[in-house]
Amino acid sequence: MTSQFKFCTPSTSEQLQRLEEITRQCFNESSSHWSSYYQNVGQENFRCLQRAGEVVGSLAIYPIAQWFGGQCIPMAGLASVGVPPEHRGTGVAVEMLTQTLRELHQNGVPLSTLYAATQRPYRKVGYEQAGTRCLWKLPLDSILMRSRTLPVRAVPRQAEVFADLYQKAASQTNGKLERNAALWTRVLQPQRAEVYAYTIGSETQLVGYVIFKQQQTSTGYDLVVQDCVVLTPAAEQQLWTFFADHRSIAQSVLWRGPSVDPLLLQLPEQTSTVQHVERWLLRVVDVPKALEKRGYPVGVDAELHLNIQDDVLPENTGKFVLTVSGGSGEVTRGGRGDLQLNIGGLAPLYTGLFTPEQLKTAGLLASTDAALVAATQLFSGSEPWMSEHF
Repeated sequence: MTSQFKFCTPSTSEQLQRLEEITRQCFNESSSHWSSYYQNVGQENFRCLQRAGEVVGSLAIYPIAQWFGGQCIPMAGLASVGVPPEHRGTGVAVEMLTQTLRELHQNGVPLSTLYAATQRPYRKVGYEQAGTRCLWKLPLDSILMRSRTLPVRAVPRQAEVFADLYQKAASQTNGKLERNAALWTRVLQPQRAEVYAYTIGSETQLVGYVIFKQQQTSTGYDLVVQDCVVLTPAAEQQLWTFFADHRSIAQSVLWRGPSVDPLLLQLPEQTSTVQHVERWLLRVVDVPKALEKRGYPVGVDAELHLNIQDDVLPENTGKFVLTVSGGSGEVTRGGRGDLQLNIGGLAPLYTGLFTPEQLKTAGLLASTDAALVAATQLFSGSEPWMSEHF
Protein backbone atom coordinates (compact mmCIF):
# COMPACT_ATOMS: atom_id res chain seq x y z
CA MET A 1 0.00 0.00 0.00
CA THR A 2 2.82 2.40 0.87
CA SER A 3 4.31 2.35 -2.65
CA GLN A 4 1.35 4.25 -4.14
CA PHE A 5 1.83 7.11 -1.66
CA LYS A 6 4.44 9.84 -1.28
CA PHE A 7 4.81 11.58 2.08
CA CYS A 8 6.56 14.94 2.05
CA THR A 9 6.91 18.49 3.30
CA PRO A 10 5.01 20.73 0.85
CA SER A 11 7.41 22.81 -1.21
CA THR A 12 5.96 23.50 -4.66
CA SER A 13 3.35 26.18 -5.32
CA GLU A 14 0.87 23.46 -6.33
CA GLN A 15 1.39 21.54 -3.08
CA LEU A 16 1.07 24.69 -0.96
CA GLN A 17 -2.09 25.73 -2.77
CA ARG A 18 -3.63 22.29 -2.24
CA LEU A 19 -2.56 22.36 1.43
CA GLU A 20 -4.49 25.59 1.92
CA GLU A 21 -7.54 24.28 0.06
CA ILE A 22 -7.69 21.07 2.09
CA THR A 23 -7.24 22.81 5.44
CA ARG A 24 -9.76 25.54 4.72
CA GLN A 25 -12.38 23.10 3.44
CA CYS A 26 -11.97 20.51 6.19
CA PHE A 27 -12.03 23.06 9.01
CA ASN A 28 -14.22 25.76 7.41
CA GLU A 29 -11.56 28.44 7.79
CA SER A 30 -11.31 31.84 6.12
CA SER A 31 -8.36 32.86 3.98
CA SER A 32 -7.24 35.41 6.59
CA HIS A 33 -7.25 32.78 9.35
CA TRP A 34 -5.31 30.37 7.13
CA SER A 35 -2.65 32.99 6.43
CA SER A 36 -2.10 33.63 10.14
CA TYR A 37 -2.16 29.91 10.97
CA TYR A 38 0.31 29.08 8.20
CA GLN A 39 2.75 31.70 9.47
CA ASN A 40 2.47 30.51 13.09
CA VAL A 41 2.99 26.84 12.26
CA GLY A 42 5.69 27.37 9.63
CA GLN A 43 5.90 25.69 6.23
CA GLU A 44 8.53 23.23 7.48
CA ASN A 45 6.03 21.77 9.98
CA PHE A 46 3.33 20.86 7.46
CA ARG A 47 3.16 17.44 5.78
CA CYS A 48 1.30 16.24 2.69
CA LEU A 49 0.40 12.81 1.41
CA GLN A 50 0.29 12.38 -2.36
CA ARG A 51 -1.24 9.60 -4.40
CA ALA A 52 -0.57 9.47 -8.14
CA GLY A 53 0.84 13.00 -7.88
CA GLU A 54 -2.27 14.43 -6.21
CA VAL A 55 -2.23 15.77 -2.65
CA VAL A 56 -4.89 13.71 -0.86
CA GLY A 57 -4.17 14.61 2.78
CA SER A 58 -2.28 17.03 4.98
CA LEU A 59 -1.46 17.76 8.61
CA ALA A 60 0.59 20.05 10.83
CA ILE A 61 3.17 19.14 13.46
CA TYR A 62 3.76 21.28 16.55
CA PRO A 63 7.23 20.51 17.98
CA ILE A 64 6.57 21.28 21.64
CA ALA A 65 6.85 19.47 25.00
CA GLN A 66 4.54 18.17 27.68
CA TRP A 67 4.89 17.68 31.45
CA PHE A 68 4.53 14.27 33.10
CA GLY A 69 5.69 13.34 36.58
CA GLY A 70 7.43 16.69 37.02
CA GLN A 71 9.54 16.30 33.87
CA CYS A 72 9.15 18.09 30.55
CA ILE A 73 9.16 15.63 27.64
CA PRO A 74 9.58 16.47 23.92
CA MET A 75 6.28 15.96 22.13
CA ALA A 76 4.90 16.36 18.63
CA GLY A 77 1.41 17.81 18.63
CA LEU A 78 -0.58 16.93 15.51
CA ALA A 79 -3.19 19.34 14.19
CA SER A 80 -5.23 20.12 11.08
CA VAL A 81 -5.30 16.49 9.97
CA GLY A 82 -7.38 16.82 6.82
CA VAL A 83 -8.52 14.52 4.02
CA PRO A 84 -10.79 15.86 1.25
CA PRO A 85 -14.25 14.23 1.20
CA GLU A 86 -13.62 12.42 -2.09
CA HIS A 87 -10.62 10.59 -0.61
CA ARG A 88 -12.07 9.63 2.76
CA GLY A 89 -12.52 5.96 3.58
CA THR A 90 -9.65 4.92 1.30
CA GLY A 91 -6.92 4.57 3.91
CA VAL A 92 -5.40 8.02 3.38
CA ALA A 93 -5.63 9.16 7.01
CA VAL A 94 -4.11 5.96 8.43
CA GLU A 95 -1.30 6.00 5.88
CA MET A 96 -0.54 9.67 6.55
CA LEU A 97 -0.48 9.11 10.32
CA THR A 98 1.69 6.01 9.94
CA GLN A 99 4.23 7.90 7.86
CA THR A 100 4.20 10.76 10.38
CA LEU A 101 4.85 8.39 13.29
CA ARG A 102 7.75 6.76 11.45
CA GLU A 103 9.29 10.18 10.87
CA LEU A 104 8.82 11.17 14.51
CA HIS A 105 10.38 7.91 15.74
CA GLN A 106 13.32 8.33 13.39
CA ASN A 107 13.81 11.84 14.79
CA GLY A 108 13.79 10.56 18.37
CA VAL A 109 10.51 12.17 19.47
CA PRO A 110 9.14 10.26 22.52
CA LEU A 111 5.46 11.34 22.43
CA SER A 112 2.73 12.65 20.17
CA THR A 113 -0.55 14.27 21.28
CA LEU A 114 -3.64 15.42 19.40
CA TYR A 115 -7.32 16.27 19.59
CA ALA A 116 -9.46 13.95 17.48
CA ALA A 117 -12.65 14.86 15.63
CA THR A 118 -13.11 11.10 15.26
CA GLN A 119 -11.10 8.57 17.26
CA ARG A 120 -11.06 5.52 15.00
CA PRO A 121 -8.24 6.37 12.56
CA TYR A 122 -6.02 7.52 15.41
CA ARG A 123 -6.68 4.44 17.50
CA LYS A 124 -5.71 2.29 14.50
CA VAL A 125 -2.17 3.68 14.69
CA GLY A 126 -1.80 3.56 18.49
CA TYR A 127 -3.27 6.79 19.89
CA GLU A 128 -5.59 6.50 22.87
CA GLN A 129 -7.47 8.75 25.30
CA ALA A 130 -4.93 10.18 27.73
CA GLY A 131 -6.19 13.42 29.28
CA THR A 132 -9.02 15.94 29.53
CA ARG A 133 -9.93 19.48 28.59
CA CYS A 134 -12.94 20.56 30.60
CA LEU A 135 -14.94 23.81 30.34
CA TRP A 136 -16.42 24.99 33.65
CA LYS A 137 -19.01 27.73 34.25
CA LEU A 138 -19.86 29.47 37.53
CA PRO A 139 -22.41 32.25 38.28
CA LEU A 140 -20.52 35.18 39.76
CA ASP A 141 -23.20 35.99 42.33
CA SER A 142 -22.72 32.53 43.88
CA ILE A 143 -19.04 32.99 44.77
CA LEU A 144 -19.73 34.72 48.14
CA MET A 145 -16.04 35.35 48.74
CA ARG A 146 -14.52 38.67 49.78
CA SER A 147 -10.84 38.04 50.38
CA ARG A 148 -8.62 41.05 49.65
CA THR A 149 -5.35 40.13 51.37
CA LEU A 150 -3.24 40.23 48.17
CA PRO A 151 -2.76 43.06 45.64
CA VAL A 152 -4.12 42.62 42.13
CA ARG A 153 -2.39 44.61 39.41
CA ALA A 154 -3.11 45.15 35.70
CA VAL A 155 -0.04 44.22 33.64
CA PRO A 156 1.07 44.21 30.00
CA ARG A 157 0.09 41.17 27.94
CA GLN A 158 3.65 39.90 27.49
CA ALA A 159 4.65 36.26 27.92
CA GLU A 160 7.69 37.07 30.06
CA VAL A 161 5.39 38.52 32.75
CA PHE A 162 3.69 35.15 33.27
CA ALA A 163 6.20 32.54 32.09
CA ASP A 164 7.83 31.72 35.45
CA LEU A 165 4.52 31.30 37.25
CA TYR A 166 3.15 29.17 34.43
CA GLN A 167 6.27 26.98 34.51
CA LYS A 168 5.89 26.37 38.26
CA ALA A 169 2.27 25.31 37.86
CA ALA A 170 2.86 23.26 34.70
CA SER A 171 5.69 21.27 36.28
CA GLN A 172 3.23 20.06 38.93
CA THR A 173 0.50 19.12 36.43
CA ASN A 174 0.47 16.06 34.21
CA GLY A 175 -0.36 16.96 30.63
CA LYS A 176 0.40 20.67 30.68
CA LEU A 177 2.28 22.01 27.66
CA GLU A 178 5.64 23.75 27.66
CA ARG A 179 4.47 26.88 25.90
CA ASN A 180 6.39 28.21 22.94
CA ALA A 181 5.95 31.69 21.42
CA ALA A 182 3.09 30.58 19.16
CA LEU A 183 1.12 29.09 22.06
CA TRP A 184 1.64 32.20 24.20
CA THR A 185 0.39 34.32 21.29
CA ARG A 186 -2.84 32.31 21.18
CA VAL A 187 -3.37 32.94 24.91
CA LEU A 188 -2.46 36.61 24.93
CA GLN A 189 -3.67 37.75 21.51
CA PRO A 190 -6.73 35.74 20.44
CA GLN A 191 -8.47 36.88 17.29
CA ARG A 192 -11.33 39.36 17.56
CA ALA A 193 -11.13 39.81 21.34
CA GLU A 194 -9.90 42.36 23.86
CA VAL A 195 -7.83 40.63 26.51
CA TYR A 196 -7.12 41.75 30.08
CA ALA A 197 -4.25 40.56 32.27
CA TYR A 198 -3.62 40.86 36.02
CA THR A 199 -1.08 39.51 38.47
CA ILE A 200 -1.80 38.48 42.06
CA GLY A 201 0.68 39.26 44.82
CA SER A 202 3.36 41.87 45.37
CA GLU A 203 5.75 42.81 42.59
CA THR A 204 8.56 40.98 44.39
CA GLN A 205 6.48 37.90 45.24
CA LEU A 206 3.90 37.04 42.60
CA VAL A 207 1.70 34.05 43.46
CA GLY A 208 -0.72 34.06 40.56
CA TYR A 209 -2.17 35.68 37.47
CA VAL A 210 -5.30 35.69 35.36
CA ILE A 211 -5.72 36.46 31.66
CA PHE A 212 -9.30 36.79 30.40
CA LYS A 213 -11.65 38.30 27.85
CA GLN A 214 -15.26 39.50 28.13
CA GLN A 215 -17.88 37.68 26.08
CA GLN A 216 -21.12 39.47 25.30
CA THR A 217 -24.42 37.99 26.50
CA SER A 218 -28.01 39.16 26.05
CA THR A 219 -27.96 41.01 29.39
CA GLY A 220 -24.29 41.81 29.93
CA TYR A 221 -21.19 39.69 29.56
CA ASP A 222 -19.33 36.63 30.86
CA LEU A 223 -15.69 36.44 31.86
CA VAL A 224 -13.85 33.86 29.73
CA VAL A 225 -10.51 32.90 31.20
CA GLN A 226 -7.70 32.46 28.69
CA ASP A 227 -5.30 31.27 31.38
CA CYS A 228 -4.79 31.50 35.11
CA VAL A 229 -2.32 30.27 37.72
CA VAL A 230 -2.68 30.42 41.50
CA LEU A 231 0.06 28.94 43.67
CA THR A 232 -1.25 29.51 47.24
CA PRO A 233 -4.59 29.30 49.10
CA ALA A 234 -4.59 33.10 49.47
CA ALA A 235 -4.09 33.49 45.73
CA GLU A 236 -7.03 31.18 45.04
CA GLN A 237 -9.27 33.20 47.37
CA GLN A 238 -8.12 36.46 45.80
CA LEU A 239 -8.85 35.09 42.31
CA TRP A 240 -12.44 34.19 43.22
CA THR A 241 -12.92 37.59 44.84
CA PHE A 242 -11.58 39.28 41.71
CA PHE A 243 -14.14 37.42 39.60
CA ALA A 244 -16.97 38.20 42.06
CA ASP A 245 -16.16 41.91 41.85
CA HIS A 246 -17.46 41.84 38.24
CA ARG A 247 -20.93 40.65 39.29
CA SER A 248 -22.70 44.01 38.90
CA ILE A 249 -22.74 43.52 35.12
CA ALA A 250 -21.08 40.18 34.35
CA GLN A 251 -23.06 36.99 34.91
CA SER A 252 -20.60 34.08 34.93
CA VAL A 253 -16.98 33.06 34.68
CA LEU A 254 -15.88 30.27 32.34
CA TRP A 255 -12.50 28.54 32.53
CA ARG A 256 -10.66 25.42 31.39
CA GLY A 257 -9.56 22.91 33.98
CA PRO A 258 -9.45 19.23 34.93
CA SER A 259 -12.68 17.31 35.44
CA VAL A 260 -11.92 17.30 39.18
CA ASP A 261 -10.76 20.89 39.72
CA PRO A 262 -9.17 21.69 43.11
CA LEU A 263 -9.97 25.38 42.59
CA LEU A 264 -13.58 24.54 43.43
CA LEU A 265 -12.66 23.49 46.99
CA GLN A 266 -12.47 27.16 47.96
CA LEU A 267 -16.10 27.86 47.05
CA PRO A 268 -18.83 27.70 49.73
CA GLU A 269 -21.38 25.93 47.49
CA GLN A 270 -21.43 23.59 44.50
CA THR A 271 -22.77 26.03 41.93
CA SER A 272 -20.37 25.31 39.07
CA THR A 273 -21.39 23.26 36.04
CA VAL A 274 -19.44 21.46 33.35
CA GLN A 275 -20.23 22.89 29.91
CA HIS A 276 -18.05 20.62 27.83
CA VAL A 277 -15.55 17.79 28.28
CA GLU A 278 -13.09 16.73 25.61
CA ARG A 279 -10.46 14.02 25.75
CA TRP A 280 -7.12 14.47 24.02
CA LEU A 281 -5.23 11.46 22.70
CA LEU A 282 -1.59 10.53 23.19
CA ARG A 283 0.72 8.09 21.44
CA VAL A 284 3.99 6.77 22.83
CA VAL A 285 6.32 7.03 19.82
CA ASP A 286 9.52 5.76 21.43
CA VAL A 287 8.87 3.45 24.40
CA PRO A 288 12.31 3.52 26.11
CA LYS A 289 12.75 7.28 25.69
CA ALA A 290 9.23 8.09 26.89
CA LEU A 291 9.55 5.94 29.99
CA GLU A 292 13.02 7.23 30.86
CA LYS A 293 12.20 10.91 30.38
CA ARG A 294 9.04 10.77 32.51
CA GLY A 295 9.25 11.56 36.22
CA TYR A 296 8.02 9.16 38.91
CA PRO A 297 6.98 9.51 42.59
CA VAL A 298 10.01 10.19 44.78
CA GLY A 299 10.34 7.51 47.44
CA VAL A 300 8.95 4.74 45.24
CA ASP A 301 11.60 2.24 44.14
CA ALA A 302 10.15 -0.43 41.86
CA GLU A 303 10.75 -2.62 38.84
CA LEU A 304 8.05 -3.08 36.21
CA HIS A 305 8.31 -5.79 33.53
CA LEU A 306 6.41 -4.77 30.40
CA ASN A 307 5.45 -6.67 27.26
CA ILE A 308 4.34 -4.24 24.54
CA GLN A 309 2.88 -4.82 21.08
CA ASP A 310 3.16 -2.05 18.46
CA ASP A 311 1.92 -2.91 14.97
CA VAL A 312 3.00 0.42 13.44
CA LEU A 313 6.45 0.90 14.98
CA PRO A 314 7.96 -2.59 15.50
CA GLU A 315 10.91 -1.02 17.35
CA ASN A 316 8.52 -0.63 20.31
CA THR A 317 7.43 -4.27 20.32
CA GLY A 318 8.88 -6.62 22.90
CA LYS A 319 9.73 -6.93 26.57
CA PHE A 320 11.11 -4.02 28.59
CA VAL A 321 12.13 -3.60 32.23
CA LEU A 322 11.44 -0.19 33.78
CA THR A 323 13.55 0.32 36.91
CA VAL A 324 12.63 3.37 39.00
CA SER A 325 14.59 4.89 41.86
CA GLY A 326 14.76 8.42 43.22
CA GLY A 327 12.04 9.66 40.89
CA SER A 328 13.87 8.60 37.71
CA GLY A 329 13.47 5.59 35.44
CA GLU A 330 15.82 3.44 33.40
CA VAL A 331 14.68 1.05 30.67
CA THR A 332 16.39 -2.12 29.47
CA ARG A 333 15.31 -4.76 26.98
CA GLY A 334 14.17 -8.15 28.24
CA GLY A 335 12.51 -9.25 31.45
CA ARG A 336 9.46 -11.35 32.26
CA GLY A 337 6.77 -9.28 30.52
CA ASP A 338 4.46 -9.40 33.56
CA LEU A 339 2.31 -6.47 32.34
CA GLN A 340 1.09 -7.01 28.77
CA LEU A 341 -0.51 -4.31 26.64
CA ASN A 342 -0.53 -2.82 23.17
CA ILE A 343 0.90 0.61 22.44
CA GLY A 344 -2.53 2.26 22.69
CA GLY A 345 -3.09 0.90 26.17
CA LEU A 346 0.25 2.33 27.27
CA ALA A 347 -0.95 5.92 26.65
CA PRO A 348 -3.53 6.31 29.47
CA LEU A 349 -1.27 4.31 31.81
CA TYR A 350 1.64 6.64 31.03
CA THR A 351 -0.35 9.82 31.63
CA GLY A 352 -2.31 8.50 34.61
CA LEU A 353 -5.76 9.14 33.12
CA PHE A 354 -6.86 5.66 34.17
CA THR A 355 -5.49 3.38 36.85
CA PRO A 356 -3.92 0.05 35.86
CA GLU A 357 -6.89 -1.72 37.47
CA GLN A 358 -9.32 0.28 35.34
CA LEU A 359 -7.32 -0.47 32.18
CA LYS A 360 -7.31 -4.16 33.07
CA THR A 361 -11.09 -4.13 33.52
CA ALA A 362 -11.44 -2.40 30.14
CA GLY A 363 -9.33 -5.12 28.50
CA LEU A 364 -6.44 -2.82 27.62
CA LEU A 365 -3.87 -4.71 29.67
CA ALA A 366 -3.23 -8.06 31.34
CA SER A 367 -1.03 -8.31 34.39
CA THR A 368 0.11 -10.27 37.38
CA ASP A 369 -1.05 -8.91 40.73
CA ALA A 370 2.46 -7.78 41.68
CA ALA A 371 2.97 -5.91 38.39
CA LEU A 372 -0.41 -4.23 38.81
CA VAL A 373 0.63 -2.91 42.23
CA ALA A 374 3.96 -1.65 40.89
CA ALA A 375 2.30 0.10 37.94
CA THR A 376 -0.22 1.75 40.26
CA GLN A 377 2.60 3.16 42.40
CA LEU A 378 4.69 4.36 39.46
CA PHE A 379 2.00 6.06 37.40
CA SER A 380 0.06 7.77 40.17
CA GLY A 381 -0.29 11.54 40.11
CA SER A 382 -2.55 14.45 39.25
CA GLU A 383 -5.28 14.14 36.64
CA PRO A 384 -3.73 14.80 33.20
CA TRP A 385 -5.24 17.86 31.53
CA MET A 386 -4.36 20.89 29.43
CA SER A 387 -6.11 24.13 28.66
CA GLU A 388 -4.82 24.59 25.10
CA HIS A 389 -6.46 23.29 21.96
CA PHE A 390 -4.27 22.92 18.90
